[in-house]
Amino acid sequence: MAVKKNFLDRFSERFDDLDSGSRQAYILRLAREKGFLETVFNSIEEGVLVVDQNLRIRYFNRAAKSLLGLPDDISRLRVSQLLRGVNWRQIIGEDEEEWSRLARQEVEIMYPERRFVQLYLVPLPEDTKLASVILRDVTENRKRTRSELESETVKAVSQLAAGVAHEIGNPLNSLSLNLQILEQSVNDLDTSDAMPPEEMQEMIRICKSEVERLDSIIHGFLTDLRPAVPEFKIIDLRELIVDVLKFMRSEIEARKVEVKCSWSANLPPVTADAKQLKQAFYNIIRNAVQAMSNGGILEIFGYADPENWIVEFSDSGSGVDSDRLRSMFNAFETGRAGGNGIGTMVIERVCRAHGADFGIISSPGRGLVFQVKFPLGKRQMRLLGDS
Repeated sequence: MAVKKNFLDRFSERFDDLDSGSRQAYILRLAREKGFLETVFNSIEEGVLVVDQNLRIRYFNRAAKSLLGLPDDISRLRVSQLLRGVNWRQIIGEDEEEWSRLARQEVEIMYPERRFVQLYLVPLPEDTKLASVILRDVTENRKRTRSELESETVKAVSQLAAGVAHEIGNPLNSLSLNLQILEQSVNDLDTSDAMPPEEMQEMIRICKSEVERLDSIIHGFLTDLRPAVPEFKIIDLRELIVDVLKFMRSEIEARKVEVKCSWSANLPPVTADAKQLKQAFYNIIRNAVQAMSNGGILEIFGYADPENWIVEFSDSGSGVDSDRLRSMFNAFETGRAGGNGIGTMVIERVCRAHGADFGIISSPGRGLVFQVKFPLGKRQMRLLGDS
């Protein structure tokens, strides 16, 4: 198999073919372009890093230097020393020849000052042994109130939801009224050819149950868009996730998806709102299941470190590309036909309300890992106190 040449190899071959005059002109041109590119990169508000597979920093712009407090000499510095909340081993994978995974995550940094940073990593197409890391300071967003963060989105979506609820609510009311009339008629019915009253009553009971279920769906939809203040209680995340899987059993089996759960020993309970977390986990699992159109495997792994309770949802679907990864948590953005983008907004909102960090690692064509890190103990109290 032919070895894929990187940019430096191709440049070296071309450079060797030039005469001395052409080489000098080429070097001057490169110097001018380098100066122009550095000016552009240093004017960008986001921090930009280029790292290799050993996690050494090959390039950084002025914003990255300020955000991470980079020293002048970075020859012995690795990006993993600066951004400790990232599972770099998982992102790099086992392929030593080239980067193949994309990642998006928010991490907390403590130096040179405490800040929250959104990290977006994507391999460089020109050289697959390198990856670009874009860092955006989201500290101020964390400090803003929930109403400020969601005001514009919630206002627009609430108007849409109110219209949908009204359109669905009218026929539901009519259906419910007619079922009540039918139920009374059945009670008065006494003919030999009629269906046994017991069976009719059962059919009516089912219909009424479906009406209540649809009404609950509408109510839940509105609740997602106008979230209540979380009611924190001590819960077992394992039991909660299993409950969600039981609820989704029919959909999971219909799509021929196999679910494998594994948990580390001695996992501590967490303080959380069980109802809101169930909604978030439902959306995460549903997205994973729908990404595996021809069946597949969903692996759920829960473990803990001294500061966090971590759960990973790993599917064998098609993954997402860099454009989709960048925009998938924007309101109304969806990569699925018939989707509305609300599910990912709910996931993000619930994670924020619990002080939880979440991240995504995608291998295009091979699957996606969704990771949620719930803070434990004093760290949770500190993070919730910032919201």
